[in-house]
Amino acid sequence: MCPSAAQEKPADKEGKPPTQEPEEEIDIDLEAPETEKAALAIQNQFRRFQKKKK
Repeated sequence: MCPSAAQEKPADKEGKPPTQEPEEEIDIDLEAPETEKAALAIQNQFRRFQKKKK
């Protein structure tokens, strides 16, 4: 690892640490059938990825 990669981001010009942007609130209906289907599809893809990774 090169020495520059270990350095943290410098504070901004005023000496304050960088501010984080507020998180966007997302409203998802967890009981909707489309949400369940999407979640199952994502989980299946992740499982395939994990098997392929081994």
